[in-house]
Amino acid sequence: VQLQASGGGLVQAGGSLRLSCAASGRTFSSMRMAWFRQAPGKEREFVASISRTGGSTYYADSVKGRFTISRDNAKNTVYLQMNSLKPEDTAVYYCAADYNRFLSTTAADFDSWGQGTLVTVSS
Repeated sequence: VQLQASGGGLVQAGGSLRLSCAASGRTFSSMRMAWFRQAPGKEREFVASISRTGGSTYYADSVKGRFTISRDNAKNTVYLQMNSLKPEDTAVYYCAADYNRFLSTTAADFDSWGQGTLVTVSS
């Protein structure tokens, strides 16, 4: 599967952005999806994940209550709504996918990755 992330940009602290990740192919509804991010000089870290049906989600503590992951299986797209953004949210955001049914927070568990979209939050 090919993933195409979009929606990044420059925003002031306290602002909002919505990231999108469009998947190719007809098996999107069979894939668990996740968002990860990587800040300059840091390791890639888990942000949020969502089950195949969208019925289960999981968030990193650092974004819980501010970010919302969702998916539209009819559009082969997963979203990340980011509110109350902070400068420490600045990073390249990546969407990831694989066919396992259980949620995961580990990057190594995901087979397919998008190209990343840059989010910059100014103070």
